[in-house]
Amino acid sequence: MRIILLFFLLFTTELAFAQISREEIIKASETQLRSSLIEFREYLSLPNNGNSPADIVLNLDWTQKALRERGFQTQILTGNGVPHLFAQGKMDPKKKTILVYMQVDGQAVDSSAWNQESPYIPELMEEIEGKWEPINWNFLDGKINLEWKIFARSASDSKGPTMAFFSALDILQQKGIEPSVNLKLILDFQEEISSPELAPLVSANKDLFHADGILILDGTRHFSNLPNLAFGARGIVTATIKVFGPSNNLHSGQYGNFAPNPAFQLSRLLAAMKDESGKVLIPGFYEGVSISEADFKAMSEIPEDNVEMAHEMGFAEAEKVGRNYQEALQFPSLNIRGLKSGWVGSEVRTLIPAEAVVEIDIRTVKETPNERQLALLQKFILEQGYYLIEGSEPTEEERKSYSKIASLKTRNGSEPFRAAMDSEFAFWLDRGMTHVFGDQYIKTRQTGGSQPMAPFINILGAPAVSVRIPNPDNNIHGPNENIRIGNFLEGIQTCLGILTQAF
Repeated sequence: MRIILLFFLLFTTELAFAQISREEIIKASETQLRSSLIEFREYLSLPNNGNSPADIVLNLDWTQKALRERGFQTQILTGNGVPHLFAQGKMDPKKKTILVYMQVDGQAVDSSAWNQESPYIPELMEEIEGKWEPINWNFLDGKINLEWKIFARSASDSKGPTMAFFSALDILQQKGIEPSVNLKLILDFQEEISSPELAPLVSANKDLFHADGILILDGTRHFSNLPNLAFGARGIVTATIKVFGPSNNLHSGQYGNFAPNPAFQLSRLLAAMKDESGKVLIPGFYEGVSISEADFKAMSEIPEDNVEMAHEMGFAEAEKVGRNYQEALQFPSLNIRGLKSGWVGSEVRTLIPAEAVVEIDIRTVKETPNERQLALLQKFILEQGYYLIEGSEPTEEERKSYSKIASLKTRNGSEPFRAAMDSEFAFWLDRGMTHVFGDQYIKTRQTGGSQPMAPFINILGAPAVSVRIPNPDNNIHGPNENIRIGNFLEGIQTCLGILTQAF
């Protein structure tokens, strides 16, 4: 009798959580797709530069209204004058609680570089003979082609994932189904500038943010475009190095072979930082990173072809930091993101420039803390014989005394993090993904990008995993950012699958 009762309890518990079948998820998401895309269009029409207080308020008002309409209680949390939106659904003490992180802001835009009137006037487009051409939004009234794309700033990063989550909530509400977990949401309006006020905000509101796991709705899918969970992200620090030459620009004919050119000095410094295979030569840069054979075997099972990926991106051969793409992401990286010295193109001049500048970003991993990598960079510059000044320009005395003069300005951004892939939280997510996609989804140990999740993980002690929705060819951060409608639809299905699984 006791065995029968136990079986009955287990069976009814399973039924209570298996509230929506895969077939129902597919049908409901397809039915909801048109209205979701129409609302998404409105959301994308809001300018969202995180440096603009007016843009922040515009998006704050829209998202707060959208969440209240979906039954969430909301409150604005302000850190150093910057608002963040917190929302909370119905709380059941018998359920686990999930904190969902959503990014609302986007990178700054250069409208002239986009193939449309404005990045904030979303365009529905179809690929015709290799070119993306705008089509009328009324086409959504008929059969929706999942290969169509929506082009707008933040279509993928990350208003698209947010809208997919909202749409999943709408479907559950329509069916009278409660999520299997308690939901708390935090909306970030300054992610693209490393969320400077987020850490103190979390620290001051630990009880409010308390959760058993953190779901990150941000980030691009793996190159295969299969549904994707990412269990970690690299951190980021940036540096500006300025090398000084003569106090003024000099005529290259009159002073060439006499006055040193800072562009050559900077070039030699940068060349000393990396070898031809792409490996960083700064001593200690990779120290602490160790990839077990078991980890490498798991990475190698992810469907990707390094040669094919390189050719798709337009280069012949990948760097040799890792044995494959996934392993390369487990190491810190050093990147030149911009160089400037003198003038080029139609403005070129026969001058020896007075200075040369490089902008660098360093992606860090859990074993290589941000502060350590910046310290290693500074030490390396000094060991190359440079005198580092504290001000913006060398003094006259410094110019006379040192042949190699530079300034170094650094900025510490998001910290790296990595969650266990065999935790109760991870298994819950796996059940949701498997329920919808079977074995046609992948789990990656760590993604190459950065996300401001360390404050939540370190302060709340909760694991964080990223649900990847946008297509890998989405032009993230650049002109003509887009999201494929098929990915958007699968994003809705992903959220439904996860939110209806027992945890």
